[in-house]
Amino acid sequence: MKTGFINKEYFVDSGNYTTFVLGFHLSQNIIRHIMKFSELDDTDRKILRILQEDSTLTVKELAMRVNLSASPTFDRQKRLEREGFIQGYHAIVDAKKTDNGITVLCNMRLKRHSQMLMDDFMQAIQSIDEITECYNTSGEYDFTLKIQTRDMDTYQEFMRTKLGNIDSVGYFHSVFVMKEVKNTHGVPIK
Repeated sequence: MKTGFINKEYFVDSGNYTTFVLGFHLSQNIIRHIMKFSELDDTDRKILRILQEDSTLTVKELAMRVNLSASPTFDRQKRLEREGFIQGYHAIVDAKKTDNGITVLCNMRLKRHSQMLMDDFMQAIQSIDEITECYNTSGEYDFTLKIQTRDMDTYQEFMRTKLGNIDSVGYFHSVFVMKEVKNTHGVPIK
C-alpha cells in the first residue's frame, strides 16, 4: 500500500525487530516538473531573446513570435520572472539626450584589502547617480566603475567631491570612452 510519497513496501521485518527503510518515490510527472523549472527549453530561450530585444511586446505579440497561444506564453514568461531569469523590464535611455555625454570607465583600488573597506565602498557608491555600473574585479584593480557625466568639468567635479571623498578609495585610473561601438544591454542566450 502506498501513502503519499512513502512506499510502505520498504518496511523490512528482520525477525526480532522491524527496520524501517523509507523510500520517497517521486512520480515521473513530479520529476519532469522539477526539471522543467531548472532547465530552459528552446521556447524559453526564444522568449528571453525576444524580450531582450523588445520588452514592450504584449503577451499576444510574444506568443505569435514563439508560435504558442497566449496562455502558455504568459505562463512561461511569469515562470522565467519567478525563477530569476528575467530580473526586470527597463527603458534604455540615450545618455547624450539626457545631457550625460561623457562615459568613463574608472578602475579603482582600495587603500588596503579588508572586508570593512570593501563593504564601506560598495555601500557608498549605491547613492551616487553618476555611477551606473560597478564590478568587483580581479587583477590590478579592485573595482571597475561605469560613470556617466555631462562633460570633462563635471567629471572632474565628480571625482573631487564624490568619488574622491570615499575614505576607502586609494587609487583610481580613468579611461574615457571615445565612441560606443557595441552595447546590447543583453546577455547571449544559447
